[in-house]
Parts: sequence; C-alpha cells; structure tokens
Amino acid sequence: MSIDIEQFNADWLDAWTSKDVDRLVAFYVPDTVYKDPQTAAGLNGRDALSIYLTGLFGATPPMTYEPDETWPIPGGYCGRWYCKVGKDGTDGLLRGFDLVIIEQGLIKLNEVYIHEIPDG
Repeated sequence: MSIDIEQFNADWLDAWTSKDVDRLVAFYVPDTVYKDPQTAAGLNGRDALSIYLTGLFGATPPMTYEPDETWPIPGGYCGRWYCKVGKDGTDGLLRGFDLVIIEQGLIKLNEVYIHEIPDG
C-alpha cells in the first residue's frame, strides 16, 4: 500500500467532522462496503452510503473527530479516534476504531466500532 495512512486517516476524519457528504463519499470506491453499529448488515456502494450519511449528519449534533493512532494491516489499516460531541464538545465523548481496507487508494471496506466514554 503506497498511501500515507496517518494523513489519509486525518483527512478522512476531517471530512467526517465537516459533515461534507460529497467529500466523504469520495474517499470510498464505488462498490464500497460500510458497516457501523446502526448498519450492522452493511451498506453497499457510494449511493447507499451517501443517503445514509445525509440522514445521519442531519440528525446528529456537531461532532469533532480527532485521530489517535493508526496501525497498518495487510491491505489497509486500523485506526483509533476520539470524537467530541456537541458544539463545544461538552455533550459527550466517543472513542472509535475503524477497520479500513484500501483498494486503489480508496476505501473498499470500512467497519466502525464505537463506544461512549463516561464522564469523570
């Protein structure tokens, strides 16, 4: 794999933070597979992902994603991140982990695992 996974991950998480559906979907191959706790059966393709993200972003408060660590794996990487929820980050904190498989410089498979970090 010839991409800088730390930079790719940071740019991708920035697109999540900005809630820019077009920019975000451009990180994925046309026949991508996306899975998160709300889509455990998976979404197939950019169109399905775009529809899902449009609804998700419309229903959620501002969220600021910050990369933590990335680990290369065969065909891609795993990345851990933190997410501050709310305009000022006081509505909650999430920690997440992504399994990302890359094909031709874009995401072929993305599995997302998330949990809330309790206060104090």
